[in-house]
Amino acid sequence: MNLFLRPVFGPLHVAQHFRLIHTDLKPPKTLITGGLGQLGTAVAARLRGKYGRESVVLTDVRKPSDEIRSEGPYAHLNVLNYDEVEEIVVNEGIDWIVHYAALLSAVAEMNVPLAMAVNMKGFENVLEIARIHNLRLFCPSTIGAFGPTSPRHETPDITIQRPRTIYGVTKVYGELLGEYYHHRYGTDFRCARYPGVISALTLPGGGTTDYSVHIFHEALRSGSYTCFLRADSRLPMIYMDDCVDATVTMLEVPDSKLLMRTYNINALNFTPEELTEELRKHIPNLHVDYVPDYRQAIGTVREAVVCGCCVVLSTCFCVAMEVLDGLSLLACLVLAVVVCL
Repeated sequence: MNLFLRPVFGPLHVAQHFRLIHTDLKPPKTLITGGLGQLGTAVAARLRGKYGRESVVLTDVRKPSDEIRSEGPYAHLNVLNYDEVEEIVVNEGIDWIVHYAALLSAVAEMNVPLAMAVNMKGFENVLEIARIHNLRLFCPSTIGAFGPTSPRHETPDITIQRPRTIYGVTKVYGELLGEYYHHRYGTDFRCARYPGVISALTLPGGGTTDYSVHIFHEALRSGSYTCFLRADSRLPMIYMDDCVDATVTMLEVPDSKLLMRTYNINALNFTPEELTEELRKHIPNLHVDYVPDYRQAIGTVREAVVCGCCVVLSTCFCVAMEVLDGLSLLACLVLAVVVCL
């Protein structure tokens, strides 16, 4: 049984519990690297909603939109520059780091040297600064950290991994180095392996599961979509709100409550064909072609890696399940995204 808390709470109970605790303490100040990606802005919004507008410093190497600037502090930050990272940590009084700066699976395969630099050296810089300044560091890993010899169903938190993509290799490196720093220096490192993340608000950043977001946009824009995976490629997925819930919950849990440093996150899994059929209930004339490219090889390694851990569901998702009694989890997901779009 893979539970990351002792005592055992659901994600919503944990969040509510620690929200009460933090009202009597100095709110944590969080640095988010790679913050303009799919998850960075969502996690920033959640943390700012709980701890205040100034509680998060969002960073990236790209120029933000005016809307992003208006929501709270933003700064340019290159994680490959150690001094630049340390300067912002010291000057801003950072307590927690959420490290999202990385090249994702499909993009990383197109530029292996850059992926090694950003995903490994960038992480090393952030981890060492967390050690020196006694910071809490959350860095996500991925289902891509598993390989063809990993168990295919009920995949445990600790198992054989041996990935065959540079993205997966760099993430396993990060998991192990973070655990080493925890055991050697007591660094408060914590990590969760994300499935593919589905959001109606932001476009994904170059992962193998990106089709599951692109298909919604193309279905509404043109009524057709060309999928880069086979129709039967089954991959683990999670709705954005649920992923943010799990991330913030794990970020807030006291170090002493964690039984290990890296955990799986599980929600649901489906194939492109199953997603298409659910979408056709809302867009009947949707036409989808399946033209597998180099991303299929990456996806094949991950197929049916269904993590053996607690299912993570957000409040709105649970409500949707009650209102739409009898519908599948996938149907609720599709409806939630379509409504948001």
